[in-house]
This record gives sequence, C-alpha cells and structure tokens, in this order.
Amino acid sequence: MKKTLVIGASSKPGRVSREAVLKLREAGHEVVAIGAQEDKIGDISIQTGHPLNMDDLHTVTLYLNPDRQTDYYDYLMSLNPKRIIFNPGTENPVLEKMARENNIETEDACTLVLLSLDAY
Repeated sequence: MKKTLVIGASSKPGRVSREAVLKLREAGHEVVAIGAQEDKIGDISIQTGHPLNMDDLHTVTLYLNPDRQTDYYDYLMSLNPKRIIFNPGTENPVLEKMARENNIETEDACTLVLLSLDAY
C-alpha cells in the first residue's frame, strides 16, 4: 500500500478530492489530507498548513489549481515523495520540472481512474 498525501482535500459532497480520499482509504492506502479548513472525511482528518511526520510518503495527489500550488513547492520537495499526481486541472510545468530535478516521478492522471483500473 502507498502512503498518500492529498492536497486540496474537501469534505464537501460531490468534490473529487473527497471521493479520492474515500477511494484511497477503501483500497487500503494510508491517507493524509490537507485542505483549506480543518474537517473530516470519514475517519480521516483534513489538516491545514504543512504537516510534518510524512515518513514513507509514496504519492502526493494534487487537487489545487497551479496558482495555489506555489505555497507548497518547498514543502513538497522537502517531503521527497516517490511521485506527484497532477489530476486534471492541476497540471503545472514549473512544479513538474522541480519534481523531476529532485528525482520525483510526475504523472498527469486522475487518481480515481488509476484506482478504478487497479493501476495506482
């Protein structure tokens, strides 16, 4: 299982980030969620800011538009995940380049589709 950080998580019904958190958990992945406000999605707390203690982080999956990602550049590089998934609408050439320069795999994909295809 892949420890996953979801950035841009929302507890609002109908939000893709909410569904992703639930589907990741359902698939057995350890999930950490960061959002604009503290809340819960099922048994997962949505945290704000830049939480630490991300040992063994495998994947970051983004649900933030590129303009809102800039506050996370240094944080993401410091976490040193194995990959960053840019979900539709989050594609960011600047962050993708930074990630590649730090030996972090990038993928323009939909987390929900990857999970449904058992390709996560």
